[in-house]
Amino acid sequence: LRLLGGFALSCGPSSIALPLAARRVVAFLALLRRPLSRTYVAGSLWLESSEARSHASLRSCLWRLNRSGHPIVDASPETLSLAPDVAVDVDEMIRRAGAVLGHPGSEEPPELNHRVFLDDLLPDWYEDWVLVERERLRQLRLHALEALAERLLVMGRHSQAIEVGQAAVRAEPLRETAHRRLIEVYLAEGNTSEAWRQYHLYRSLLARELGLEPSDKIKSLLPPTT
Repeated sequence: LRLLGGFALSCGPSSIALPLAARRVVAFLALLRRPLSRTYVAGSLWLESSEARSHASLRSCLWRLNRSGHPIVDASPETLSLAPDVAVDVDEMIRRAGAVLGHPGSEEPPELNHRVFLDDLLPDWYEDWVLVERERLRQLRLHALEALAERLLVMGRHSQAIEVGQAAVRAEPLRETAHRRLIEVYLAEGNTSEAWRQYHLYRSLLARELGLEPSDKIKSLLPPTT
């Protein structure tokens, strides 16, 4: 099950097509990852419907999921949960982020591939329960990118550190810590002009978008100009 960058469900090489309402049920169960009462699921996903109507909508979704021929949801008379055999990309992203954030120092990072941290959760969905999870995961992704860039810098892998640092800046252009990390990498590889260029880019963006100046902390990284 893919939720980062958009919804997609597959079994081996084959895609599994689901109607939107069924996709909402699957995504909801995947993000909460624990048995949930049918009443809670129905009430959360069909907020504007009566209890009877929301339960009917949920039963219709479960029927459609059963017709897919794949064990996607475990259903009991009282609770629902995502089937344990369904692999979810969000779980993998959280695992990799934990590995990067949980191993400080200069040893080999457990995960060097940063691409798992690039995509937002269900970017075209705007329901409250998605927005809350999207922001939580976005913050986790940004911290993981910055931590990975720092790890690569310590290891002397400057080109990789720059790629990861640029990814962090693209993910949140106004985030000072991302620009700071990138400036540190440029300075470490001896590219002072690139460090100053990154600083001025951030300063212009910050002034244009928020009317603010960069902090003294990021200014202190840069050597004086002659």
